[in-house]
Amino acid sequence: MAQGHGVTWIGSTHHCSRRGPGTGKAATMGQCSNRVSDGAEEFAPHAVSLEKAKSLSSNAAVTAARYHYSQGGKILADDYTVEGTVLGQGLCGDVVLAYGKIDNRRYALKTIRKTQVASSKLQQLTAEVEIYLSLDHPNICRLHDVYETEADICLLTECCEGGELYFRLQRRGVYTDADAAEAARQMLRAVGYLHSHRVVHRDLKLENFLYESEESSSQLKLIDFGFAYQWNPSTLMKAPCGSISYVSPDVLSGQGYTNKCDLWSLGVIVFILLVGYMPFSGSEEQQIACIQAGRYTKKQEPWSKVSNVAQTFVKSLLTVDPEKRLSAEQALEHPFIKDSNRRPASKGSNTGVDDDIVDALRSFKEATQFRRACLSVMAWSLTNEERAQVRDAFIEIDKSRQGTITMGELKQVLGQKFEVTDEQIKPIFEALDTSHNEEIHYSEFLAAMVSTRIAMHDDLLSATFRRFDIDNSGFITQDNMRTVLGESFDGAEVEELMKEADVSNDGKISYEEFIEYMKNGGAKDAHAMAADKLIEAQITRSEASETDVLAAHRPQGFLGLKAFSGSRQVCPSIPAQASGLESTSNGAAVATHAKSKACILL
Repeated sequence: MAQGHGVTWIGSTHHCSRRGPGTGKAATMGQCSNRVSDGAEEFAPHAVSLEKAKSLSSNAAVTAARYHYSQGGKILADDYTVEGTVLGQGLCGDVVLAYGKIDNRRYALKTIRKTQVASSKLQQLTAEVEIYLSLDHPNICRLHDVYETEADICLLTECCEGGELYFRLQRRGVYTDADAAEAARQMLRAVGYLHSHRVVHRDLKLENFLYESEESSSQLKLIDFGFAYQWNPSTLMKAPCGSISYVSPDVLSGQGYTNKCDLWSLGVIVFILLVGYMPFSGSEEQQIACIQAGRYTKKQEPWSKVSNVAQTFVKSLLTVDPEKRLSAEQALEHPFIKDSNRRPASKGSNTGVDDDIVDALRSFKEATQFRRACLSVMAWSLTNEERAQVRDAFIEIDKSRQGTITMGELKQVLGQKFEVTDEQIKPIFEALDTSHNEEIHYSEFLAAMVSTRIAMHDDLLSATFRRFDIDNSGFITQDNMRTVLGESFDGAEVEELMKEADVSNDGKISYEEFIEYMKNGGAKDAHAMAADKLIEAQITRSEASETDVLAAHRPQGFLGLKAFSGSRQVCPSIPAQASGLESTSNGAAVATHAKSKACILL
């Protein structure tokens, strides 16, 4: 272990070294030090605290839907097929490729072997999982599912096909000022979000940023929260951890440090992007001496080609005194970032807030509580391409660049650009703010876009049903709902939520009921679905030829009989306004068929 002024260094010798030319890479796919091969310490079968993860999360329901414990719940093999191709390596083991059984999409699987980790280290690893479950930002790699057994904890994240920032830099040699500024903007947005939610990453480096795809305009995603810490700003952190080449002098001092340690690390990254080499080189002892002095190497030829504004930006981050070092919010306002030309939008992305976005927000406000809960869970099953359709709109509204939307920011965009009144905006904001913490998170925004701005397809519906069906019974029960949503959601008790989709009134929601509910608009269609079932039963029983004609011409999967017209038969037992049936002058519901002139009395 490295020593710096009597400080024992954590992390630098626990990396899987994969060195390449240029930057001298030493990367980790997950730090699992203190591994033991024999006589591992006792460990808790249920290591991850779901309650703690929910308390950290902006949406407790979504967090609960993504965590699965094997005893009485689902296991990894229920939802994923492990293909086995190694995507990366770490001392926790290989990160391998897996495929979703519903969507056939690629995911990265990281497995923590609890039996091979000392209990003290296991606590650190479970803290990583609990923090990671709470994170929700366009530039943070999405954690889709966590499966825990007595022996293992498995993390399924999105598979970022574009590879590490390190490897892209290695191919290019250096980044232009504009490209480095765009990369820095995305990294700062992720870090700013973390810091605004009191999370410090503590291991920022080239290898911990991945590109979403191979496109030149692809988004960067932050990964690896093995050293992340939920920080109380009234205290100082003391643990010296991270990667030596990127670590700040305040971390090395042993006197305590704040979240400004992450900004130093970002300064190192931007320096490397601009000139193609490490700012601090030599042995670990030499690097530590240079870091503490704030003395970075400026080779004449590459450094002279870097613009003055870029040089001042790097200098403002590689400042020894953390009080004088820029914060993430301040760095985003620096001319190097603010005045740089943003690169073209990535393929499939939208240019920002438009009328369709506003209509989607208004529509979400009108949805029932259970439908909003379902859409919130559904947002975590969207593909990169689907999220890209509305990502720029979210970023446009987030004026503070803290990764969430406040009431003031929503009013600023909707009021000024679309003349939506404050009275209209307030209920929209309240519907989106499911956690009632006065801010709208990324996936809450995405939830409002599903079915209006983003198509609701069968894979999304199936994945959402399976997240609620936590015991893999084929039904959503009240106990399932309580586990995922708690006793209530947005003021509605679980029993009330169940009634919205439980048309058969058997105390559980079948897959068919769930699909019909989500495709046809919620509780107001319950009577229509009941009417539909009665009609189908009547068609089955009837042997009349006219009924056969009706069955042959009835639009498949259509609810409410809106397609039928012609001769009529009054059905007073079902309110027309509730069922969606055609109505007579006295308000009674009718079912008709134009070609056969056959009528079914309900």
